[in-house]
Amino acid sequence: MLVVLHFHQLGYSPLQVALLFLFYEIFGVVTNLLGGWLGARVGLNRTMNLGLGLQVAALVMLLVPDPWLSIGWVMAAQALSGIAKDLNKMSAKSSIKLLLPPNAEGKLYTWVALLTGSKNALKGTGFFLGGFLLMWLGFDGAVASMTLVLTMVWLMSLALLHQDLGRAKRKPKFREIWSKSEAINVLSAARLFLFGARDVWFVVALPVFLSQTLSWSHTQTGGFLALWIIGYGIVQALAPKLTGKASGKVPAGGTAFVWAALLTLLPALIAIALALQLDARLVIIGGLFLFGVIFAINSSLHSYLIVSLAGREGVSLDVGFYYMSNAMGRLLGTLLSGGVFQWAGQGSDGLQACLWISSGFLLLATLISLKLPKTHP
Repeated sequence: MLVVLHFHQLGYSPLQVALLFLFYEIFGVVTNLLGGWLGARVGLNRTMNLGLGLQVAALVMLLVPDPWLSIGWVMAAQALSGIAKDLNKMSAKSSIKLLLPPNAEGKLYTWVALLTGSKNALKGTGFFLGGFLLMWLGFDGAVASMTLVLTMVWLMSLALLHQDLGRAKRKPKFREIWSKSEAINVLSAARLFLFGARDVWFVVALPVFLSQTLSWSHTQTGGFLALWIIGYGIVQALAPKLTGKASGKVPAGGTAFVWAALLTLLPALIAIALALQLDARLVIIGGLFLFGVIFAINSSLHSYLIVSLAGREGVSLDVGFYYMSNAMGRLLGTLLSGGVFQWAGQGSDGLQACLWISSGFLLLATLISLKLPKTHP
């Protein structure tokens, strides 16, 4: 949020802002693929601490004088940040599989949903803090405060996180980074288009639309997106209750197909409402609310299914491969979000174009989900 708002304020075009995140997403792809292999070889505690240290380094890179903040420099800082974020996410998600007894599918779904939901609720808080700190402390002050707090977290992790979790008994060879499971390959493909569908309008197009077309301040934009992501995280945590776990049902591929199909229509309906020149504020707020609820359930279902389908021995290999596809979707969505929004004329026309692509991506995710296992293995 800091980077989007600050560099848009400096006069960068939407496509240039999107390019600042290019390395963030590219290195997310590489990190998930290699990080899963690394976690299986050295243990998930080490990959977790490595991620935290790299994130501190990425923030320090943004503390240089403004003339140094070229596109290349910021892209390099975002590359480190992308590596750091995905090392942490892969480590945390993989650990859940090993902290629970085998075949405890109900508990596994609950804990995956809680971790995923709480992570995104905190991410939403970060969106709010990004806009607020930019207004209060300026860019340098905001980044410095984040660096200080995260350094403290990193030192605590180094001191307290010692359990050697996730190291495979047999060190996997490098060629084993590619998943050999058809179910995981299908789920990974569906995840790619699911997250591409979100980021194609959420990463650049939506914040710039709110700021430029609706004339919202940085605090309003950051606060609104923060509330959306916090609510999104809460729904993710509640997903087991909303998808039938309370009645003893554990979701499988059929459940993922149904929820993906429900989500497919929403971006198209928002685009149609904007084309009809209905009140843009009501359309965006109402549309984002519905999209957030259904997308959160989709995301939580996918997060559970990958942890459930992954093998216990070298679990991070399967989880890393899956989140590599997640990062590929984010990369594709980020590039299209800036490029299409600018190409289509920015404003309402640009956002509509991004929304139509989002709906197309969701249709592909729905069709791919038909190939997921219909019953739990």
